[in-house]
Amino acid sequence: MWFPRLPSDRVLRLRPLEGPFALTQRQANTERLYCVNLQARRLGLQRAMSFTDAHALCPDLISQPADPPADARFLASLRRWATRYCPWVGIEGGDGLVLDVTGSAHLAGGEAGLLADMRARLARAGIAVQIGLADTRGAAWALARHGEGVAGAGQGLAAIGGLPVEALRLEAATVVALQRLGLRQISDLAAAARAPLARRFGPELMLRLDQALGAQAEQISPQQEPPHYGVRLTLPDPIGLTEDVMAGTARLLDQLCAKLKAQEMGARVLQLTLRRVDQASQQVDLRLAGPMRDPARILPLFARGVDAADAGFGIDQIRLEAVQVEPLATEQTSISLHLREARGGPRKDGLEDLITRIGTRIGLENVQRFLPADSHIPERAFVIAAAAYSAPESGWVCLRPRPLTLFAPEPVNAAGPRPPREFRWRRMELTTVRATGPERIAPEWWLEDESWRHGLRDYWRVETRQGRRLWMFYTPQNPGWCVQGEFA
Repeated sequence: MWFPRLPSDRVLRLRPLEGPFALTQRQANTERLYCVNLQARRLGLQRAMSFTDAHALCPDLISQPADPPADARFLASLRRWATRYCPWVGIEGGDGLVLDVTGSAHLAGGEAGLLADMRARLARAGIAVQIGLADTRGAAWALARHGEGVAGAGQGLAAIGGLPVEALRLEAATVVALQRLGLRQISDLAAAARAPLARRFGPELMLRLDQALGAQAEQISPQQEPPHYGVRLTLPDPIGLTEDVMAGTARLLDQLCAKLKAQEMGARVLQLTLRRVDQASQQVDLRLAGPMRDPARILPLFARGVDAADAGFGIDQIRLEAVQVEPLATEQTSISLHLREARGGPRKDGLEDLITRIGTRIGLENVQRFLPADSHIPERAFVIAAAAYSAPESGWVCLRPRPLTLFAPEPVNAAGPRPPREFRWRRMELTTVRATGPERIAPEWWLEDESWRHGLRDYWRVETRQGRRLWMFYTPQNPGWCVQGEFA
């Protein structure tokens, strides 16, 4: 099955329109056509044509940027849909499917009924398709892309002999060389002497020919279904107590975490569904601060949500699903870590558990942490991010010490480029004992910042007789002193 206009069909299914339409993609600093619909193709537009030439040829052309990842997901959904016809379905390139319908065609009324049903369903969905059916994968590929037909058993050469040699899945350079030798069709290639062709083009040419004609076997590798991280428990009698629901959840967690461990994955978002006897459902969502698969750590986090759930006249089914998972490789722990945990010491992952517990009450996005930022401006040297969805890649790098408390600059009545001997700050009379500096910091000229409109700053660490250790700066371009931070 070949979908010649898969990207444009995907977009037009969601937002149908009449007239020429194209998807564009930027290649080598040039906007080029990525895929066009049937109306645009009839007007002479082709893939890889520059968008400027296409718009000059068709002023009414409607376009939008291409999205190859979305196209890949759409093709994967088509692969799942195609399993209705046979269990062996694989992806062929970026715009095709390959199916092994051996022993399955009779379920749809034979090969003709099978192909007719495929075309009808795809046509209703607004997806263009060309289908080739043969007893070899190579012949089916050639028919789908260059002939769209059916080759009977043992009739491969008769069905594909009149097709161009490029239908054998050859490289472009090999196709051009064969055409220069006068071998333009597959029948011409099959009738030519094999030894000279093999010496000149290598074994791949003859291998592709033999695969298409059935002389060389070629297997179909179906794509495996992604693992489903969901388990459920059907109860013989309805339950309603929190302890009973938690006990059932514990059993499901053991099964789910075993699946996650087998795939080296960890759950990030869990959904617990409690189905009542009246067919209504209560859902308990749990978002974790990090990927987990330890039932003992996860189970207590469900207690708050389960206790708030309305059991009604009883719960007869419990379902647990890992809605979002992330890779979580197995880590080797040391003996000292096990001994510390056995004695009641802190766990290595205790911070994630704490963030999760707090996040279940106020929301994970409201538990935040400071992360270092690449800026020499003090107030821009950090960013605030949600602790559950971020982690510092490296520690804070400071060539000079920075104060523990940082606030907006507060003016001080003093003069001169050296720190004042005595000054007043926050209604306190302070006397300077020691001053270290200066550290000159220049503003980031490429950013507009109202607080740095006075230009350069000379920072000093000032220790006072009263015990205050302040971070002060002097602005030479607009003489004046300010306090911006305080050391511990």
